[in-house]
Amino acid sequence: MKFPVEDIVSLIPQKPPFVMVGKLLHTDATVARSSFLILEGNVFEKDGFFQESGLLENIAQTAALGAGYLAQDENRPVVSGYIAAVNNLEVFSLPAVNDELITEIRIENRIFNVTVISGKVWNKCELIAGCEMKLFSADE
Repeated sequence: MKFPVEDIVSLIPQKPPFVMVGKLLHTDATVARSSFLILEGNVFEKDGFFQESGLLENIAQTAALGAGYLAQDENRPVVSGYIAAVNNLEVFSLPAVNDELITEIRIENRIFNVTVISGKVWNKCELIAGCEMKLFSADE
């Protein structure tokens, strides 16, 4: 595996303008890490800041990006998924336009087509958000 992976659109079910990840920095069976540059006009940008809903979508898409890369590597299709639940969300600050986020997810548990992850988002080496998320895979 060679990282970073910059051509990520085929690895996730989301399509522009709803793509909230930029590069895949790392992935393995339990961890995925992405970067994302927030641009002006992003659908989750308001008054120059990336909103909480965008941070949640960034975490979920980081999980999808890691799973999509592994699926493609194993010649399996990229599956669609949905956020089923969010627990223990903490947002310490909102990033601004032109900030680059680093997001890491860790798979905590997998039961049938539900995956439980923990996700953390950093901006300028500062932890700005974290949560636990349950993701439902629709195509499995």
